[in-house]
Formats: sequence, structure tokens, C-alpha cells
Amino acid sequence: TASVVFFPKLCAQATTYKKQTFKSQPTRLRIQLSLVNKMQRLFLLLSISSAAAFVAPPGKSSFTVARPAFSVLGARKSDDDGDVVQKQTALSVGTFVEFSEKGRVHIGKIEGSEHKAKGGARYDVVDGEGKLFHIGDKAVNFSTQAPFTRPEADKLFHQLEEAQHASEVDLQAQLDVSPDLLEMAWEEAASEEEETHQLTPKSFIDLIHSHAASPLESYMAWRLLKTDMAHVFFRDMKENGRVVAFKAKARKAVDNAKSAFCSKEENQEKYDICFV
Repeated sequence: TASVVFFPKLCAQATTYKKQTFKSQPTRLRIQLSLVNKMQRLFLLLSISSAAAFVAPPGKSSFTVARPAFSVLGARKSDDDGDVVQKQTALSVGTFVEFSEKGRVHIGKIEGSEHKAKGGARYDVVDGEGKLFHIGDKAVNFSTQAPFTRPEADKLFHQLEEAQHASEVDLQAQLDVSPDLLEMAWEEAASEEEETHQLTPKSFIDLIHSHAASPLESYMAWRLLKTDMAHVFFRDMKENGRVVAFKAKARKAVDNAKSAFCSKEENQEKYDICFV
């Protein structure tokens, strides 16, 4: 700021001196004075520009904060130690979801979302027929990211719709997973080497077929592991109200569950695990 005040005075003095002596000086000296005058003007402009660069425009911030690609919702609840903030990540727009509505199950795409004051999220979801649903976060059962390209996204959406209506037998056939393989997966998950004794749909596919699961395979594996037959060996593990993993039961619990499952006449001829 001092330089901004000082240099106009200096320029004024130099200009007065130049007018008085310009005509009486030799040519070389006149050129030097002209160069000095130009340098003074340039320095003045640079000084003003430098000072202005540190002043933010009125009503605007001097920097920009990038927004995150996802939304984190904060829900407060009171306890003995005061308020505790519970953070929950909201599903992003464009996500494919299986959701429940009035006792019915649908496949849809999230087209919009809003955050409630208490920390919950609500979504605008459109199904395959173009019908719009307004649902809460708890209504979402399963979610997966959509592919980036429109043709691939449309293809996956229709495949998810078909998988949502597939029977247990169809799921076993499409995943190439028999009840015996399911029991072997349980034995592996229940082994001492596996600390958590849990399988996610993706890790289940990797364990059975030794390859990374596609979004469609993950959804079909998730549905298969939620069947009564799979519940002989695994129990659902939830996070934020959604089933996200499956924990291997203890052997005694499996024996009891298998006995109860195979005692039903409709299961005795249908499942190989009941022949043992």
C-alpha cells in the first residue's frame, strides 16, 4: 500500500523535472529520461496490480472449495457425553437400486436425493416403466453403481430386473452354484484362517469361481445368499439397515438349521444337502 502512495508522487516530480529540462538536454540524455519515465509508469502499474491481487472482490470468497463427489449426512443424538454425530454416506444420483415399496420389490435408478434435518436421506427413484417413487434410505435393499455408457447402463438395468424375478433354481444355474458348493463356501468361511467368518457377495463369487464379480453376479449372489437354503449356513449381517454380508454359522448351529430345513418334505427331494 505504501508503494501505491509513494510512486504517484515520484512520477509527478519526475514529470515536472522532465518538462523543464527535456529540451535543453542532449539527445542521449533525453532518451534516458524517456526510458526512466516509462519504467516509472510500468512499476506503478505493477504495484497497483500486486496490491489489488490480495484484495478479494466484495461479497466473494478469495478461494473456491471443491464439493465432494458424495454426500455425508450427519445425524445427532444425545447421550451422557453430549451430542454425538453419526455420519452416513448417501447414495449418489445414477445408482441402480433394489428397493421395497408397499410390500413390493422393484429395480430402479436414483434420479434425485434430498437430505433431511435428522440425517436421513430420501431418493427419487424411477423404475423400468418410468414410474417415479419417493423412498427413504431404509427402503433400499441393494445398490450398485451404473456403468458410464448409456448402452451398458441400459443393459445392466434390464439384467437386474430379470435377476430380481429369478427363482432360486435360476440363480443357482446362472451363478453355477450348487448347494454342495454353498456348503463348501461355508466350510471355508468358517475355518480358523478366516478371522471374520464373513462373505460379501463379491468375495463369495471370488471364492467359488476365482474371478472378480460383475455387478450382476454380485446382485444374484446377494439374492442367493438370502434364501432359506443359504440361511442354513449363513446369517445376514446388516449395515445401516441393509444386508451387506453373510457370516458363517458355527457347526452346531448349522447342524440344527439343516435338521430343521430338511425336515420339511418339500426340501427333502429338492436339495442335495438333505441326502446326507
